[in-house]
Amino acid sequence: MKRKRGYALLLGTLGCWGGVAISPALAQDVASTTSLDGIWVLLSGFFVFFMQTGFAMLEAGLVRQTGAINCLLENFIDAGVTALVFWAVGFGLAFGNSLGGILGTDGFFLGGALQVGTTGSVIYRLGMAGIDSSLPTFVLFFFHFAFAATASTIVTGAMAERTHFVGDLVYSVVMGAIIYPLVAHWVWNKGGWLAQLGFRDFAGSAVVHAVGGITALVGAAFLGPRAKRVWDALPPGHNMSLATLGAMILWFGWYGFNAGSTLTAQNPGLLGLIVTNTTLAAGAGAVSSLVYVFQRIRTWHLFVSLNGSIAGLVAITAGCAYVMPWAAVLVGAIAGVLVIVSADFIESQRIDDPVGAFSVHGACGIFGTVAVGLLAVPALTGGNGGLLTSGNPSLLLVQLLGIGAIALFATLAATILFGWLKAQNLLRVSAEADELGIDAVEHGASVWPDVYKPQ
Repeated sequence: MKRKRGYALLLGTLGCWGGVAISPALAQDVASTTSLDGIWVLLSGFFVFFMQTGFAMLEAGLVRQTGAINCLLENFIDAGVTALVFWAVGFGLAFGNSLGGILGTDGFFLGGALQVGTTGSVIYRLGMAGIDSSLPTFVLFFFHFAFAATASTIVTGAMAERTHFVGDLVYSVVMGAIIYPLVAHWVWNKGGWLAQLGFRDFAGSAVVHAVGGITALVGAAFLGPRAKRVWDALPPGHNMSLATLGAMILWFGWYGFNAGSTLTAQNPGLLGLIVTNTTLAAGAGAVSSLVYVFQRIRTWHLFVSLNGSIAGLVAITAGCAYVMPWAAVLVGAIAGVLVIVSADFIESQRIDDPVGAFSVHGACGIFGTVAVGLLAVPALTGGNGGLLTSGNPSLLLVQLLGIGAIALFATLAATILFGWLKAQNLLRVSAEADELGIDAVEHGASVWPDVYKPQ
């Protein structure tokens, strides 16, 4: 109640300064709306942050036992590192005043987000220059930090079991401080060059997932395969119960990921459409991948269905607010097959991606971004529709241009990053760790110490 009175007082004061009379009742209504929106976005951010748990469980379950501790620690510390560097640099680069549509120039270290007057009064800054939202800056920071942490965590899956831990810390810093924030600026900052062109990525198929997936692929290629890797026979995950739990947590968290990106709770119809599309795409991906693989090997395969559901979620993330439910089913079903086809291709290129991170996030993130240009409904975009729904190719061309630019940037940035780490001998673990297992050498621990004891 104290906060609502504070907003009401602030609005009333602004009204007086601007020469416009704002009644106390109107000010109170606006304050109540702002408070509800803030609570909604915070709650959504909690969901997105909980996805870190999902990624940790999924990846730890899918790797071999001798690398599970390393996988868990990398997922955990990525969140901690990203929190610090996104606060210091990333948030400002992403959502500060735009310089040429490329990067933000203020908001570093959340400067000015809280001010204390000489009388002890506290003022929370509302919004950021690059975001059309009047929410407190602290709320916006937390929500977008959770997204940045997700982009970084995607990379750990493809590079599992053989990455030098210092190398992991370094690429987490660079992802959270530079690579992800720059792409976020282009797309989600209202001054960003892709935003100005009308590029559509509602919740991050391109910004989060394609960037994370492409970076993961480059990292895996630089690393080389895991020790004792036999091609065309992916080593089985050591604990599919953990993997299943992780996938279900991710599906749950995705409701915050997609619906929270509205940054408002004032349109329940739109929120309902988004969560419906999210649900249908996940379900279609889970089913299509399961059936597709059954036709090949005559076995109902848990792992592919888990990845199929996440593939559907990744693909619908860009268009969850722009397409009809039938289109969400189509997008999810195609993604469920695409993730398998992509994984087969990556395997044929002798690139070892233990959890299929590129195929799930990179390939399906790219596909989902392009699908907006095919299936978006003009009434939902507030502008151009997709080629198949409106006959207008302009949005599809913008989507192709945008995802092409993002993919090129992510590839170049990752190549420089991992090339430098490799030159410094900070990318791959030692031969001893390859032989004994990364958990034993880098962490002196085992996820199952009663079964396997480090030497």
